[in-house]
Amino acid sequence: MRDTGDLKWYAGWVPEGMVNNARKAGLNPNSAFIGFLLAWAAFFIILNLQPPAGLKPEAMSAAAVAIWAVIIWITEAIPVGITGLVIPLLLVLTKSVPEIGKAYGGFTQDATFLVLGSFIFAAIMQCIGLDRRIAMTILSRVKPQVDQVVKGFMLVNTVLGLFIPAAVSRAAVLLPVVRGIYDLFGKDEKSKKAVAALAITGICYFPMVAGILLLTAHLPNVIMAGLFEKQLGYQMSYAKWFWLHLPIVGLYPIMFIMIRKLFDIKGVEVPGGINFIKEEQEKIGKMSAVEWFIIGIFMLAVILWITEPYHGIKTGMATIIALGVFFIPGLLPVTWQAVQGKTIWGTFLLLGGAMSMANAISSTGLAKWLAESSHPIFEGQPFLVIIVGLIAVTAVIRIFMLSNVAAVSMLAPIMLSLAQVLNMNPVAFTLLVCNFDTFSFIIPTQVTACVIAYGTGTFNTSTYARVGIPIMVVTLIYFMAVMMPWYAFNGLPLWGGYMTWK
Repeated sequence: MRDTGDLKWYAGWVPEGMVNNARKAGLNPNSAFIGFLLAWAAFFIILNLQPPAGLKPEAMSAAAVAIWAVIIWITEAIPVGITGLVIPLLLVLTKSVPEIGKAYGGFTQDATFLVLGSFIFAAIMQCIGLDRRIAMTILSRVKPQVDQVVKGFMLVNTVLGLFIPAAVSRAAVLLPVVRGIYDLFGKDEKSKKAVAALAITGICYFPMVAGILLLTAHLPNVIMAGLFEKQLGYQMSYAKWFWLHLPIVGLYPIMFIMIRKLFDIKGVEVPGGINFIKEEQEKIGKMSAVEWFIIGIFMLAVILWITEPYHGIKTGMATIIALGVFFIPGLLPVTWQAVQGKTIWGTFLLLGGAMSMANAISSTGLAKWLAESSHPIFEGQPFLVIIVGLIAVTAVIRIFMLSNVAAVSMLAPIMLSLAQVLNMNPVAFTLLVCNFDTFSFIIPTQVTACVIAYGTGTFNTSTYARVGIPIMVVTLIYFMAVMMPWYAFNGLPLWGGYMTWK
């Protein structure tokens, strides 16, 4: 007799062997099979529709590919890395992009090499254990109180943001730390609130703030920087991105105050002090010569990034140059097999495909058509109403999408075109909308790092929303009151009119 387990009625037609294989592969049979069929059905339906007035056939084909990708991403029917490879293929087959070199252009942009190099850097650090050493060293300096450990997580995430270029990877580094502290607490209500505050800040919220601050610390940053350069001719160097987003650190104390109030953790002691962290430090031992060498080479890469305007070497190429030093024979006691095993290739492939799709959405005129279609809704409205309205709409849309990378690859080219239609600065406009997308805290599944935090079992979805929605509201106010004027002060006024730098 067929064992359906938790299989829903609408997936009951799937052969049992395929269901079992899907589960072993880590897929959810209830969404994967339906999502796969829906994605292809939508793809072929859109592909065979008559393009609306003003929309070119190649733009219609790009829309079919984009809708296919979104459904696949929402239902997680195919591994994200594979979607990154398939998207450019579909762009070629549908004649959205006529040449295979252009279709896979997202894989050849400088920003993509920056991310790949950064991923390999992070993998080397993980092989040596340097990432965990950094986290433990910082946390060992704080007082044995929950709110002080939360403060420590601010600094940990910022420092790790320099070395580890993905929020989900930083969350993975801190996961065992949070679990170790969690085991020290009892099961009373105050203890539950304490560990929930630690998980939700250290693994979920703070990695997002650190991600916005540094160009290499968050993949959506790279997508936007790539689009600015390709579509506008606006060069976003590592140093320029950092300076433009420096005020984002102001969200740290605001989030800290709100978390301390909402979870009532002021003065709550960590049982046994922070002995767990000190014990972990002792296990790691003293800094080795190899670890100092790795930090030195990484700092060389950072210097090359910051001084790009002077030597002219793009950040991606500078990263590869620094990375090449590691593999001079005899310098690194780590095998390539170990490094490649910890390099998040799937996310790199997703990024390349997402950037290719973003380029196609712009180059085929799809983004422009979508922007012009939505223009009547915003025409004549004050710029604050427009930007807040768009942020609210995208926040609702994001309820259905897990990947921040996927969301921004869809949103960014549309925001660039919409800025032109509304005669607003395209860089400031896109940054405000897409950066806010990073703070989608309504349900845990909107952000991968928050899924990791939710997996600790320290909080439920209602607690997450009760805390997350106020954080989002305050973040929106902060963006309007601080980030928008800061962009204007640095020559990017939202209201300054559309322009390119080509």
